[in-house]
Amino acid sequence: MSRPIVTRPAAACTLAAAVLACPPALAQTYPVKPVRIVVGVPPGGTTDVVARLVGQKLAGQLGQQVVIDNRGGAGGNIGAELVAKSAADGYTLFLATIGTMTINPHLYRQMPFDTLRDFAAVSQLTSMPQVLALHPSIPARTLRDLIALARAQPGNLNFASGGSGTAIHLAGELFKSMTGTQMVHVPYKGSAPAMTDLLSGQVSLMFDQIVTAMPHVQSGRLRALGVTTAKRSAIAPDLPTLAESGLPGYEITTWHGLLAPAGTPREIVAKLSGEAARALQAADVREKFAGQGVDPVSSTPEQFHAFMQSELEKWGKVVKASGARIL
Repeated sequence: MSRPIVTRPAAACTLAAAVLACPPALAQTYPVKPVRIVVGVPPGGTTDVVARLVGQKLAGQLGQQVVIDNRGGAGGNIGAELVAKSAADGYTLFLATIGTMTINPHLYRQMPFDTLRDFAAVSQLTSMPQVLALHPSIPARTLRDLIALARAQPGNLNFASGGSGTAIHLAGELFKSMTGTQMVHVPYKGSAPAMTDLLSGQVSLMFDQIVTAMPHVQSGRLRALGVTTAKRSAIAPDLPTLAESGLPGYEITTWHGLLAPAGTPREIVAKLSGEAARALQAADVREKFAGQGVDPVSSTPEQFHAFMQSELEKWGKVVKASGARIL
């Protein structure tokens, strides 16, 4: 005589039931404790501002404290490695940037993580344009003028950046490769001293964040030729894109996104993605982003993963062409 099958509703999910029943329950209960967002730069600056604004909104929406944990160093690699090696439970996240996730893998000889393998994409959060700004002494009033000048005087023009391998350095390298021009890169220890020398005429031009450059453009101390994004910026709507000014296909956006460790349950990733999109719709977040020259951009996990993959491929070619390398 066979024994009757006894079910125990209160028991833990069986292997079969886990697939069907447990995921919804997990999504409903998460989070049950504070969530940490690791930021790969020190406090202050746009990246930190983005993390704190989004974190504050997520805290209210999730009903749990969201702690911002600044772990600067190695171009963001220290913070990213910490998250990559954290428990895949949705309680430790990373505020990703273009530099850390898609430029560093080609810049550093040894990387402590793999962008696509070691992280679960949650959502893109922002997009920020750079602006191509010249010292007024440079006799170029349009992008076409600048390209013609650079071609006629190879190596005579130089461009500043906040350091080799930074996004504003590679914006210049992309410009050189697409225009077939030769300009000398002058790296500084940060964007502030680079801007100081541009304002004094020590260097010819610079790609810089629009919120930093535009006050100098508006005062007449610099001349702006265009923004680097595919669309014009709300912060300077009269300034054309470089693509529409004579360099079709040119595009670079400085961006932020939210990542979780690889293996984080898909239902938790989906919940975080939805809550991030909701946070970006808040009027106060959009207003404060606008003050930083930041556009809110939400995406599905799949879209953000595909975007990072395309960025990795794009910047791999630019870094290789530039010769930039960090041991």
